[in-house]
Amino acid sequence: MAIREQLVEYRDGSTVLEGFFCHDDARPGPLPAVLINHAWNGRDEFVERKARRLAWHGYAAFALDMYGKGKRGETTAQCQALMTPLTQDRALLLRRITTGLETLRAQPQVDARRVAAMGFCFGGLCVLDLARSGADVRGVVSFHGLLKPSGLPAARVRAKVLMLHGYDDPMAPPEDVLAVAKEFTAAGADWQLHAFGRTLHAFTNPQANDREHGMLYDEAADRRSWHALMQFLEEVLR
Repeated sequence: MAIREQLVEYRDGSTVLEGFFCHDDARPGPLPAVLINHAWNGRDEFVERKARRLAWHGYAAFALDMYGKGKRGETTAQCQALMTPLTQDRALLLRRITTGLETLRAQPQVDARRVAAMGFCFGGLCVLDLARSGADVRGVVSFHGLLKPSGLPAARVRAKVLMLHGYDDPMAPPEDVLAVAKEFTAAGADWQLHAFGRTLHAFTNPQANDREHGMLYDEAADRRSWHALMQFLEEVLR
């Protein structure tokens, strides 16, 4: 095994972006690939660790950048300021994640026909919007994602969809869960939703420790959701 890592600079119009690409150089290619969308703070060590873990399992992984090279949020206010322009302009959000997808597909180690996407929190919203757009990806996986519809014109969903959700997540209440289930059913999607009881937002992030605001790490939900991801990727990419 020879895990290779590199930073990849790319552009969305005049915005310079920088993603993290990781793969096992010892495996014969081209490799099935996974696009990873970060949470509201920007591309960080958390998603880079996920990319390394996926590379160990034989996938090429690309942790994209939705905000711009070097842009990270440290405080709640900074994270909100980075995320809000994209959540308020879902067409821009879709263009930005699509640019990341095209950059991943262009890597020589990647089998462009076998690509899936996954995301955390804000990133979960992004990958669901990618599916909503009718993008030609094999599957998308949302971890404790925001479930709000995009408001963009509806398309036939081609990707298989897996939503991994904390049932007590205040950022995706039961009415949002019901709405997204109806939405993807109407779009003809092959969708699944795994809800973890007594589980809050950000359950995969060991740094999440704010029960008052509904964000708390949960070891069991983290482990179970990763296992569900692995089964899903085996189904859609192998």
